[in-house]
Amino acid sequence: MNRAVHRTSAALIGVLSSLLLPVAPALAQATTPLFDMTKVTEKAYSFRFLVHRNMVLVTSDGVIVTDPINPVAAQHMMAEINRITSKPVKLVIYSHNHWDHIAGAKIFKDNGAKIIQHELAAKNTGIHPDVVPADETFSGDKHVIALGDQTVELIYVGPSHGSGSIVMRVPKERILHTIDVVTPGRVVFRGMPDFYPKQWIVALKKMEQLDYDLIIPGHGPASAPKSAVTLQREYLEDLSAAVATATRKAGSVYALDKITDLVKEELRPKYGKWNQFDDWMLLNVERVGLEQRLGW
Repeated sequence: MNRAVHRTSAALIGVLSSLLLPVAPALAQATTPLFDMTKVTEKAYSFRFLVHRNMVLVTSDGVIVTDPINPVAAQHMMAEINRITSKPVKLVIYSHNHWDHIAGAKIFKDNGAKIIQHELAAKNTGIHPDVVPADETFSGDKHVIALGDQTVELIYVGPSHGSGSIVMRVPKERILHTIDVVTPGRVVFRGMPDFYPKQWIVALKKMEQLDYDLIIPGHGPASAPKSAVTLQREYLEDLSAAVATATRKAGSVYALDKITDLVKEELRPKYGKWNQFDDWMLLNVERVGLEQRLGW
């Protein structure tokens, strides 16, 4: 092949490659199912819709469902539940007050399910056409519900994320459903919307003292070992220390890019392989920096 033909072929390949690049992510997304149901223990399941998850617990007297996510997710969830059991959904537990988790319960309510929510979350749940208000609220740090052969402990570990955010322990299955409080293998979501970093660390320490083997998170994998809770706490502690040190080195609280570069350098050996480490670190740094400057 002469040089002219070679150059023409190379240029053509380059143009075709550039045209195909935008298609690749779409093809990759298309191969990921919209939803799935994963069996975690003998009676507990993790249902996923896009990037959100909840917990489905089958008891001898019916099914307990946590956050319905949204109306479309709830329809698929109901179909998946009907595949694994003929028992009806009797209880729906809202984890906190954010619409992206608690919308869509109408399909369960219309079939006779009761909805439960912590009173702090209920008071701070904004009006939304797809959010069905709770039938029952509870107060305090712990509320136990029972259905058939299963009990679920609804535990308020203090301010961490949202209003009245609870974790749910299923003693018989040795599971803790952590929702947004722990997302294994990923840095904190963007700028930590409605998160309180210092109090979140306190909440995680309380969670570490509970008795369970596995967690079911609200995002990420279907399940993870208890150690994921400790890793989440360590990340927040390490991030906080790194931001304080980097701010001093940068010489100004407004040198956000410099501070972020220093924090990345400090945290990369331990957390560099976590999802969104490079993309979201600046936002993580900014949120923690605001807390350290403003007390918020």
